[in-house]
Amino acid sequence: MSDSDNAAAVPEPLVNDEALERLDEFLDSDRVDEDALDLISTHGFMVALAVAPCHVPDEQWQAELFQGEPAYADQTERDDITGLLAALRDNAMALLEQGRLPELPFELVLDGLPPEETPVGDWCAGFMEGVFLDESAWFADDDEAAAALLLPFMLLSGLFDDEPDIAELAGDARRLEALTAQLPELVLDVYLHYRVPSEASGGKPKPRPKQAKANKKAKPRR
Repeated sequence: MSDSDNAAAVPEPLVNDEALERLDEFLDSDRVDEDALDLISTHGFMVALAVAPCHVPDEQWQAELFQGEPAYADQTERDDITGLLAALRDNAMALLEQGRLPELPFELVLDGLPPEETPVGDWCAGFMEGVFLDESAWFADDDEAAAALLLPFMLLSGLFDDEPDIAELAGDARRLEALTAQLPELVLDVYLHYRVPSEASGGKPKPRPKQAKANKKAKPRR
């Protein structure tokens, strides 16, 4: 393996520890709805927006993430928090565009626990919440390929355990542990599926269209 391959294989943080601590403090405060996503779920949610086939307007993803408008202290705080969230998404896009891997803010192990009882499950549930924002766009071009790419996130999220086919696969602890270890690579696979340049485009990245009118299926929140 070349030095460049080694570099590409090392996951890189999307924002620094100080930014994550700032977001964690705010999301855990009483100024945010109790049903809002926590830090780990938010990280997965913003990564999903980074790989999404369509752009999701800021006001829409913020309303979903926070479950309403937080009680910001002032406009400065609003700009700070939303800026950190946008940086998570944009830095993920920039990293993946170069074929590099995102670092996830937890250990990539289950230690024998069900995924939904770990940060792995929380992160994947947040990722799937990002998919639900415009589910039809994710499955528009090739629903079988999209389903295969998203299956690991669905299995690890714990959101689909009442579906027999998913529940059967989720009972394979070795499979789940292997998928957990591969999460950064799986994110890159999803990104490349939707954004990799094609020969027909002359090497230019696929355009990311604006989101069509919402056509989201209702899903239970965790």
